[in-house]
Amino acid sequence: MIPLRHAPGLRRRRTAGRTLIAAALLAAASVAPAAAAPQAPAAPAAVRAASTPAYQQVAHFYGAYIDAVTAEGGGKLATALRSFYLTPALRSQLRSWETRNHADGVLRAQNTPIAFKVTRGDSGGGHTWSKVRLTWSGGKHPLYSHLTVQSDLQTGKISGIR
Repeated sequence: MIPLRHAPGLRRRRTAGRTLIAAALLAAASVAPAAAAPQAPAAPAAVRAASTPAYQQVAHFYGAYIDAVTAEGGGKLATALRSFYLTPALRSQLRSWETRNHADGVLRAQNTPIAFKVTRGDSGGGHTWSKVRLTWSGGKHPLYSHLTVQSDLQTGKISGIR
């Protein structure tokens, strides 16, 4: 489980650090090369996605996303993270779900969890599923919710959240 600490100084440093890393990764991924120099052909998406297991991609997304929605003014980063990690079809489904439910479709809640855990699931038919456990309270009897997150094996993008 990846705990999200509530210590004020630690929380701000970790959030700022993850936010900066996520922003840098998104900026690096979206920057076009300055010179039109010939380049080697890009590796197929399946090869690039295979370098990081899908459940780790899901963990990276949820860690950065929770930090972004928790941070003051993190809305633009949360939107950028959705654009980078989620398929266009899923983003459209989430917008509809959020309109109907008045909650965040990625978290399936109106607030943010204090921790999360991602475990690998089954694969088949070009997809893999990860289990996401969101922790909403601490103490002796913590409150959890569970999500099943579908990822496309070819692109590595998240294509479903249930």
